[in-house]
Amino acid sequence: MTDVIAQPAAAATPAVDRKPNDYKTSMKPIWCPGCGDFGVLSSLYKAFADLKIEPHQAVTVSGIGCSGRFPGFVSSYGLHTVHGRSLTVATGVKVGNPNLHVIALGGDGDAFSIGGNHLAHAARRNPDITYVIMDNEVYGLTKGQYSPTTHGGWLSKTDPYGETESSLNPGELLISYDTAWYGRGYSGKPKQLTELMKEALEFPGFAVVHVISPCTTFRGLNYQHEFATKLRDLPEGYDPTNKIEAYKIVQDRDEWYLGCIYKHPGKPTQQQRLDAVKDKAAPLADQSLINIFDSMMR
Repeated sequence: MTDVIAQPAAAATPAVDRKPNDYKTSMKPIWCPGCGDFGVLSSLYKAFADLKIEPHQAVTVSGIGCSGRFPGFVSSYGLHTVHGRSLTVATGVKVGNPNLHVIALGGDGDAFSIGGNHLAHAARRNPDITYVIMDNEVYGLTKGQYSPTTHGGWLSKTDPYGETESSLNPGELLISYDTAWYGRGYSGKPKQLTELMKEALEFPGFAVVHVISPCTTFRGLNYQHEFATKLRDLPEGYDPTNKIEAYKIVQDRDEWYLGCIYKHPGKPTQQQRLDAVKDKAAPLADQSLINIFDSMMR
């Protein structure tokens, strides 16, 4: 449960200067010490404050995993759903009330394993929602099994003799789906991550913020420090609307570039498509049975 009493969004309400602390609830985060999710939460607070988003104008929707606790820590509407289904619920929320800022949250298992099919169709439908994926390359909540993004021959509880499956590349996947906006950030760079979240929240369409958030408990500090040496800023003059260049950027596993990697401005959103057809037929409740059957037989 959150600290905000449900009330309808008021489009005409004047913007109020907000501080990040205004979006905190009385519930304290209980992630492991050093978890990158702390940085993601802090960046989301700051993004909300910078954009002057009122708590009653936002909804956070999570699945299962370490990231599933997010709605309890954010003073807004919130839903903690089932494993891999946060995007379906978030899409329904957005269709039900297009005036809300809808933020879905998940981990690499939630997004790319059990929820992978929903990710493909969310990209296809292009709802105006933001999806924050905290990728720690492990199933942390269930104590250290390998995930779809685990790579590097890591020895886990489910792979005690070494990795037996190739890892999935989230960037390649999301670009191939023509995701309207795709950015990659790092939990250890909160200022840059805040700016990415702000851009994603303001983008009209399905915006995915892929956050590299190493697990200190099951992957260790050495892995976190080693990974941090691979992080790079995008080259000067980089064009995120160039899909071929975006593919090249995400295929590099020795240098992980951070920033807005791909975007498709002007791609019709789900709401725009719905608006285009809603006036072509009256609601079923307003039609006679004869007209309904006649339209079905055509």
